[in-house]
Amino acid sequence: MIKRLPLIPTIIVLVAAAIMVWLGFWQLGRADEKEALIAEYEQQAAVQETIDIGFGSDAVVYRPVKLDCAEPSDWQAVAGRNVMGQAGFAHRYLCSSVPSGPFADNAPPASETYADIGWSSSPAQPDFNGGDVIGVPVRMGDHFKIIASEPLAGLEALAKPDPKDLPNNHLAYAGQWFFFALTALVMYWFAVRSRLGKRRD
Repeated sequence: MIKRLPLIPTIIVLVAAAIMVWLGFWQLGRADEKEALIAEYEQQAAVQETIDIGFGSDAVVYRPVKLDCAEPSDWQAVAGRNVMGQAGFAHRYLCSSVPSGPFADNAPPASETYADIGWSSSPAQPDFNGGDVIGVPVRMGDHFKIIASEPLAGLEALAKPDPKDLPNNHLAYAGQWFFFALTALVMYWFAVRSRLGKRRD
């Protein structure tokens, strides 16, 4: 039967299945990397000392920091929860500053870090003219934001970020790629068997 397999379609299916299997193993590697990153963030979250920074950095993600947000701008009210888990609004500002502190050497000349200064049930803009934001930095895409542990401008405290809440979906993605590869091979096998069976008839 193997000799009667159509050459080009068989090569295409096998190459496609091989790529899917490779993607599955790549996702397994990504899962290990994500687990290591979460473990690193958990270690940083265990630090108690608050340090002064002038920018966001992976080196301080999830550890307590103090950011001088002297000139807040670009206020936004975004979906957020308070420490009691109630849904409402996190009030976010863009803090532009010159990097300072122990990690300043690894920062660009100017840095833009966002600060969620507190929570409220209302989307109305709070009266905030700038000041020190004490909280926990987390990644926000290509930027960083500091979630204030000491709310400002009369707002309530936001829920504290936890590294364990970071999703690690790579294992599920790996399973999907392996399933797709197996499905492609099985479907092709049945298609070939059906075609060869019709030829015999």
